[in-house]
Amino acid sequence: METKSRSFPLSAEGDFVRLTDKPLDLQVLIDKVRGSQYGAVTTFCGYVRDTEEGRPIQSILYQAYSEMAIQEMNQIVWEAQARWPVRIALEHRTGKVAVGEPSVIIASAGEHRQEAFDACQYVINELKSRVPIWKVRYE
Repeated sequence: METKSRSFPLSAEGDFVRLTDKPLDLQVLIDKVRGSQYGAVTTFCGYVRDTEEGRPIQSILYQAYSEMAIQEMNQIVWEAQARWPVRIALEHRTGKVAVGEPSVIIASAGEHRQEAFDACQYVINELKSRVPIWKVRYE
């Protein structure tokens, strides 16, 4: 099930935050944030690795409290855009995600690289600590 959110105030257009059970495409996110006013785009991709807690795995099943997760993801992006002059897009997978596939992607565009890096790092750190998305099962 794909859940789309409404745009938050500091984003110019489009849907910049998404929780989905479909594969993620980093280039789509980069295209959402790019603009002639930005000289830097930074990205973060979190991939499912082949071990968890020392055991080999083939996939991870992610679940989320969707409404709350989208709301909190929007809030985090809004906070980052209020703190730095950037445009950010964020997506996270739910459902079964195979080894080697991304489970979370972020793109951050800024006039300069440091603000884009800082905002991207802020978003992933806050996402991991605040958003109700969890790993349910390893296969």
